[in-house]
Amino acid sequence: MVEPRPDGGPAAADPVGTGVGRTPGWREVLTVAGLVVAVVLGAAFLTGILPTAGQDVVFRTPLAIVVIVVGTVGLLVRLARRPPVA
Repeated sequence: MVEPRPDGGPAAADPVGTGVGRTPGWREVLTVAGLVVAVVLGAAFLTGILPTAGQDVVFRTPLAIVVIVVGTVGLLVRLARRPPVA
């Protein structure tokens, strides 16, 4: 059962199943955005310190596409195996 909001507005379903029934705020959004920027900058730095042969692998092969496809498939499999919210 969904609890009504304290301000008297309509109650929202909890899509994540946490029981909290709220959406992420600016703090959560900015935290995730900051983490994404840090990961991208870290990857750029690590690529820059690789030897030339390693940089050739990164820049001349479809490595980024493979990483994106594997990550997307992994996320979709994880979401598909999640039990439905009652």
